[in-house]
Amino acid sequence: MSSEIAADWREKLPVAFQAYRADRRIEEVECVIPDLVGQSRGKAMPFHKFNPESRFHLPISLFYQTITGEWVDIEEIDQQWTETDIILVPDMSTATAAPWAEEDVTLQVICDLETRQGEVLEVAPRNVLRRVIQRYAAKGWQPVVAPELEFYLTKPNVDPNEPIEPPVGRTGRRGTGRQAYSMSAVDEYGPVIDTIYEYAEAQGLAIDTLIQEGGAGQIEINLLHGDPLWLADQVFYFKRTIREAALKNGMFATFMAKPMRDEPGSAMHIHQSVLDAKTGRNIFTGEDGRETPEFYHFIGGSQIYVQKLMPLFAPYINSYRRLSGGLSAPTNLEWGADNRTTGLRIPSSPAQHRRVENRVIGIDSNPYLAIAGSLAAGYMGLVEKIEPRAPAVGEVWTEIGETIPEGAYEALAAFEESGAVREVLSEEFCALYAAIKTAEVNEFRQEISPWERQHLMLNV
Repeated sequence: MSSEIAADWREKLPVAFQAYRADRRIEEVECVIPDLVGQSRGKAMPFHKFNPESRFHLPISLFYQTITGEWVDIEEIDQQWTETDIILVPDMSTATAAPWAEEDVTLQVICDLETRQGEVLEVAPRNVLRRVIQRYAAKGWQPVVAPELEFYLTKPNVDPNEPIEPPVGRTGRRGTGRQAYSMSAVDEYGPVIDTIYEYAEAQGLAIDTLIQEGGAGQIEINLLHGDPLWLADQVFYFKRTIREAALKNGMFATFMAKPMRDEPGSAMHIHQSVLDAKTGRNIFTGEDGRETPEFYHFIGGSQIYVQKLMPLFAPYINSYRRLSGGLSAPTNLEWGADNRTTGLRIPSSPAQHRRVENRVIGIDSNPYLAIAGSLAAGYMGLVEKIEPRAPAVGEVWTEIGETIPEGAYEALAAFEESGAVREVLSEEFCALYAAIKTAEVNEFRQEISPWERQHLMLNV
C-alpha cells in the first residue's frame, strides 16, 4: 500500500475516533469477529502492521466450539480437524475506538469472513444476518430494527459456586429489585453509567434512552432504530463496552438471561418494521394510515416461525429459566396492541412508525443471529402470506396457539423441523448451530448442581 493510500484511509476514520484520539499516536489495531456466542475473537497488531487491504487468518475450527470451549465433531464437515484457515476482511465502516485501553490508543474493526477461495463463510453470524437482509432486498424491502438491551450489574462473582449478588451502590447498600424506572436506583450506579456514556461517545455509539429495570442492579439501554447489520454491530460493541465499564468501577456486568433466581430475567426486545426500498414507506401502514396485509403477514410468520427458531433466541439452558412465566417474560407468541404480556407487542406509535416488537428474545443471544432469526420469521410470513391469530385481549401468560418450547431439547427438536426458513438462514449454518447447541445441552446435563447436593445428598 502506498503512503498516499495509507494517509487517505487514516483521514477517513470516524469523527468520534478522531476526537477521541486527539493528537495521540494510534498504537494498536484489533481485527475482531463475532463468534457463534457473540463474543469478540480476532487478532491484535501494532498499528504500523495494519492496512485495510490486508487479509488476516484464523482457523475455521473456532466455530466448532461450545460455550465451554469443547470441540464438537460434526461428521458432515471434514475440515475442522485440519483447521483450515478462514480469511478476515476488515470492514472499515465499523472502525471505532477501544476506549478502555486507556494507556494506548487502540482502533477496533469488525471483519467479514471468507473462505480461502474467496467465498462467503456461511456459518459466520454476520453473514447469516446479511443473507436474510439480502432476501428482503430481493423483494424490494428494507428491514429496520431497534434493540433494547437489558443486563445486570453485579457484585464481582469470583467463585462460580456462589450465587450472583446485586452490587453495592453509592449509598453503601446492596441493590434491591422492583425499582423499575427509578432515577435514584440508576444514580446508585452513576460512575458505571457515566463510564458507559464516555465509552459510547468515544466509539460513536448512540444511546436512545437508559432506565432502571425491575431487577436489583438491572439496567436497560435502548438503541436508535436503523439498519439491522449496523444495529447488530452496535449490540456486539455495546456488550464489550458495558463489561469494561463495569470492571473499571469494581463491578461485573452479566448478559445471562436469568442470573439470579428471584429476580427478573434480561431480554433483548427487538422492534421491527419494513420499508419499501424505493419510496421509504413503511409497508406495515397503508396510505389511509391503517394496517396493511403485510403487517398482519409479518405477525403471522412470527407466530409460526419464532417458535421453530427458539435456539437462536434462547440459546442456553439458563435461557429457559427466564421463560418460565411471569416477571415480564412472555411465554407465548400472541400479539396485541401495547400489551407487554404478549410475545409480539405492537407499541403505541404514529401510523408511519408502526412496528412489531419481539419480546421473546433473551439478552444472552448472539445479536446477529437473534435479529436474523426474527426477521427471517417475519419474512416467511410475508412471502407465504400467513394470517395471524386474532389479537390477544388482556393478560396472556399462557400459550393459545403455537407454543414456545419449554426447554432446550424441545427447542432443538423444533429447530430441526423448521423447514423452509432454514434455507433463508443457510442450511449449513443451521446444521452447525444445532450440533453445537445439542453438545452444550448434553454437557450441562452431566453437571451436579448445588441444589441436588443440598437437598438430595443426605435426604434421599
